[in-house]
Amino acid sequence: MDIPKIQWYPGHIAKAEKKLSEVINKVDLVIEVRDARIPLSTGHPHLNKWINNKKHILVINRSDMISPSTITSWNKWFNAKDQYPHWCDAKRGIGIKEICKSAKESRSSIDDRRLSRGMKIRSIRALTLGFPNVGKSALINRIAKKRVVDSARKAGVTRNLRWIKLESGIDLLDAPGVIPPNLEDQKSALNLALCDDIGEAAYEIESVAIGFIKIISTLSKDKNANISVKLISNRYGVDITKGFESPSDWIDEAASKHTSGDKRRMSHKLLEDYRNQMLGKIALEVPKWN
Repeated sequence: MDIPKIQWYPGHIAKAEKKLSEVINKVDLVIEVRDARIPLSTGHPHLNKWINNKKHILVINRSDMISPSTITSWNKWFNAKDQYPHWCDAKRGIGIKEICKSAKESRSSIDDRRLSRGMKIRSIRALTLGFPNVGKSALINRIAKKRVVDSARKAGVTRNLRWIKLESGIDLLDAPGVIPPNLEDQKSALNLALCDDIGEAAYEIESVAIGFIKIISTLSKDKNANISVKLISNRYGVDITKGFESPSDWIDEAASKHTSGDKRRMSHKLLEDYRNQMLGKIALEVPKWN
């Protein structure tokens, strides 16, 4: 599949990553946050280097945006790799108790290790880490049980590193979203654009909409993607299974029905409908067992 070239690395991300590298050694625990629709594309390739031997909690946010059966399949996939993610919907506070419990358990083992080395117990330093717009700030507010950081469903809201004291004896470092300086995997880059995890300045919206139609066509045969071709076709009055020469032709026909032939407006409508779940709980990534 041809992927539209997507590049995005704003200055505040570069500065944040530099600051992050300076404080990472002072952190005891890393709380990594990913997007449930694309749990692989939102995993940072440098994560293992940053974690080193630190405690790691994997949180997959926006669990409400994919189907329960897809979550079950992903759990089997992650468990086979000895990873045990916590699924949550930080916006509504679902799954937060389990994350807090895991953080407290991590704190106990960190305290025990410090005592065994003759060191004093102190507040545990935890870092929230993840791509832009995966819901880190919403998660922090839920864990803190109050609004301590700005939160919005768009990329780039958090710009600086900031320590937040929690009642549980944990100091939480809120960091801006960090993405690799070069998005070499353009399939992952497309997924980030579709999920609004990177800003629109990084891509051409019509190309991304075409990429979305291609993904729908490819994944519709996998039950874990939870794609209803009928729902999508009925919504726009254009059969997505019809033998178009290219996805661009489908957008052309849909645009003629809904946006007076304006392909850019139609592309924007398609992406917003996906992001707002008007097309169903579609997973753009599914477990691959080979």
